[in-house]
Amino acid sequence: MTAALQSDYPPEGGWTTDDLDALPEDGRRRELLDGVLLTSPSPTRTHQTIAMRLGVALEAECPEEYDVTQGVEVRMSKTRSFIPDVLVTTSAAAAREPSRYEPHEVVLAIEVVSPSTRSIDRVLKPALYAQAGIPYYWRVETEDGALEVITYRIDAVNEIYTETGRWTKFVDTGEPFPINLPISRITPRSR
Repeated sequence: MTAALQSDYPPEGGWTTDDLDALPEDGRRRELLDGVLLTSPSPTRTHQTIAMRLGVALEAECPEEYDVTQGVEVRMSKTRSFIPDVLVTTSAAAAREPSRYEPHEVVLAIEVVSPSTRSIDRVLKPALYAQAGIPYYWRVETEDGALEVITYRIDAVNEIYTETGRWTKFVDTGEPFPINLPISRITPRSR
């Protein structure tokens, strides 16, 4: 494993979740896409503030059967692993105090779009989260300083998400639990 990190080449056959487990705990955000290691730059203050505020707001509304957390890995297969910015899981799964979840334990995956992850958050991750069976996906858009939350529900037959709303003032949905969230509550302060 160490040799693979010190080389320009991936391990033979591509990266696996076993390889991820062998990497040092150095604070880097590493994800896997079909054996390709993806390393993201550090998120911005705005990104982290939105994720933090959204997590706190969801936690305040969250019923007992669910749990809200941030930045915990979801392993979809031996060669595919992503880290949603915010996620809602079952309480039973959270009780294990996991460092990673299986897709069936995740109820809602949320990504806050950054300039460096636009295509991944808008196209790739929703397609793969839906394929993995995660029931709900939210995308938080931050362009031009205005926030928009786009909510989706899975069409399990076709393994794709169907848009259920675009929210610029309030997120007012009953899925995965009743939520009435003012967008101002998750908007970072201006500096």
